[in-house]
Amino acid sequence: MKKKNPLIIFLLVAAIVVVVDQLMKLLITKQIIPLKFTTNTGAGFSILQGWNIVLIWIGIAVIGTILLYYFKIAEEKPIANISSALVLGGTIGNLIDRISLGHVIDFIDLKIWPSFNIADSAITIGALLLIYYLIKEKK
Repeated sequence: MKKKNPLIIFLLVAAIVVVVDQLMKLLITKQIIPLKFTTNTGAGFSILQGWNIVLIWIGIAVIGTILLYYFKIAEEKPIANISSALVLGGTIGNLIDRISLGHVIDFIDLKIWPSFNIADSAITIGALLLIYYLIKEKK
């Protein structure tokens, strides 16, 4: 069986996150999928409201860090590869919103938690996987 190229998997996972996130946001804002959505000019839990320019630069820095990290470490480690791709895709998805709309569209509302979106979910899952990987590597 041919070994899969880690870079292709990394780029594919990140691209899938971006496409699904942006497609869901489009379908919801055009009311093709009838879900209630909110807008957020801040970061997670609505912190840093109105700091869109700062959050754009933070997003760009995160993308740069992930790409640097990927080529130094994550390329050869499957968990690091996937977790980095999830964070990258989620960051790009929310960055597209911030740059084009001036806010992020959130549409998943669990009532007991602040609203969020696919990109936020990917970032959270990717970060948790990355923490798991880093703890596991230390042992």
